[in-house]
Amino acid sequence: MAELTTLCYIEKDEAYLMLHRTVKKNDVNKDKWIGVGGHFLEEESPEDCVLREVNEETGYTLMALRFRGIVTFVSGNGLTEYMHLFTSDSFTGEPIACDEGELTWVPKQEITNLNLWEGDKVFLRLLAEEEPFFSLKLVYDGGDGLKEVWLNGQKM
Repeated sequence: MAELTTLCYIEKDEAYLMLHRTVKKNDVNKDKWIGVGGHFLEEESPEDCVLREVNEETGYTLMALRFRGIVTFVSGNGLTEYMHLFTSDSFTGEPIACDEGELTWVPKQEITNLNLWEGDKVFLRLLAEEEPFFSLKLVYDGGDGLKEVWLNGQKM
């Protein structure tokens, strides 16, 4: 089975807006820290999806988007997710409470101290290094274990 999703790292003052996933039951991201995003609705483009999801989860309207890459997550338990990765440093609006967890501005240099997926550390490094548009494949063992990483078709 395959899922189409988006993820956005919203930037302000050398920090990213991070979502600590603490609310939903049976959440694959339970207790992890991630960016903001979600699943595509019928007929949405990646941009439509990320704009809607960010607004629903944060109250912010993104004024500028940078499409940074495609991340293929192979879960190891029958699910493959194709995540469209964005960053944005321009937004308007007032923050709202998120029904999926707590939103917190985290300085970029402290992000890797959080409870992150191992693969997220890889693409966060690529974002920090200003890697041009990339295709990243992350192969997991059915749990938290990252087995393989492929960048632009090359095993890392």
